[in-house]
Amino acid sequence: MAPDKTVSLPPFQALVDAHWRDVARLARALAGPVDGDDVAQRAWEKAFAAYSGLTSAKNLRSWLLTITARCATDLHRARRPQRPLDEAPAVAVDGPDAADWPDPDLWRAVNELPERQRFAITLKYVGDLDHHGVAAALDTTPAASRRLVSDALATLRTKLGVHHG
Repeated sequence: MAPDKTVSLPPFQALVDAHWRDVARLARALAGPVDGDDVAQRAWEKAFAAYSGLTSAKNLRSWLLTITARCATDLHRARRPQRPLDEAPAVAVDGPDAADWPDPDLWRAVNELPERQRFAITLKYVGDLDHHGVAAALDTTPAASRRLVSDALATLRTKLGVHHG
């Protein structure tokens, strides 16, 4: 007889009540103030659809933020022009409008980062995920997550003239 894989999950509404601010903040940081609400809504839809099938109740916040990051990625990918790879020039996908954030120079510099660095640094510092959570959200390893965040920070320090000491 196979072991029972039933997991005791809190009611979905309790998850929403506990984490809606985190999901909304990350969605806005990754997709901008205009699309952030749509990304958050899509993340909640996907989470609700998958919730009853979870096999673990551990780290539900990271699970939600991973879904949110993937929804933001889907939005950015849907906006990219579709061309054969051999003809496609490098495409920069716009992030949030820097003018809508408290430190416009910082956010302008963040928006100019390559997409994976931008997502990694946003997941780390806005989503407050550790490198394992960032790695899960980006389908990479924790070591690669550390490198993405480190490269992003180095680029931001250079662009903003901040010396790390």
